[in-house]
Amino acid sequence: MKKKDQIFIRGQKVSCHIGVPDQERSELQELIIHTRFSASSQTLKDDIDQTIDYYAVYLRIDEVASSQPRKLIETLAEDLAAMILSEFSVAEVSIEIEKFILPNTQCVGVAITRGKVS
Repeated sequence: MKKKDQIFIRGQKVSCHIGVPDQERSELQELIIHTRFSASSQTLKDDIDQTIDYYAVYLRIDEVASSQPRKLIETLAEDLAAMILSEFSVAEVSIEIEKFILPNTQCVGVAITRGKVS
C-alpha cells in the first residue's frame, strides 16, 4: 500500500443514543458513518497480515457507536478515530458521520481527520 492509498468503509449504518436534548437521546437513532484510513505499513505482498482487516474495523465501529449515549456526533467521531488509531495499524483515519434530524435536509454531519502522534 503506497502512502496515499486508502481503505474505506462507506455507508455503515449504526444505531445509537445521540443528541443534545434528553428526549432525542432517549431513542435509538440511525447514523451513517463513512470511514477512510491508510495503513502504517507499506509492504503488502497480497497478505492480509500486512494490511488492515476492514471487517474488524467495521465491528469495532458498531461496538463503540452503541457502547454509550452521547450528546454530540463530534464526540462519537473523536471516539471512533481514537479507537481506530489505537487498535489498528493505521497512520491516519477520516471519519464522516451523517445524522438525519433536520426537516427538509438530506442530513447534517461532521467530518474529521486524525493521525498518529509521532
